[in-house]
Amino acid sequence: MATLHQRKNYRRAVLNALYQATEENRPGTTGAKLREDLGLPEQDLAAACTYLVGEGLVEVDWTTHHTPAMVTLTHEGIRQMEAEEEEREVRETRG
Repeated sequence: MATLHQRKNYRRAVLNALYQATEENRPGTTGAKLREDLGLPEQDLAAACTYLVGEGLVEVDWTTHHTPAMVTLTHEGIRQMEAEEEEREVRETRG
């Protein structure tokens, strides 16, 4: 079972991958591609997606085996990622 630190990192990695896909005009990413690109175990990817759905940041089309088939950032997810990007840019210009 993943530690709290690992779970937070997995969720962040999923959000970052989806945000990058959105910037490349790809509305969603398959669960298989996320698993492959991020090197996440299937169980941990499913747990991360479940958490992010609960936060309203992603939408997931689930397979019958409760694994993500397609994962997409919601409007709220995009807004959160843009806000974080703006904060980083402000910090970089100040520092």
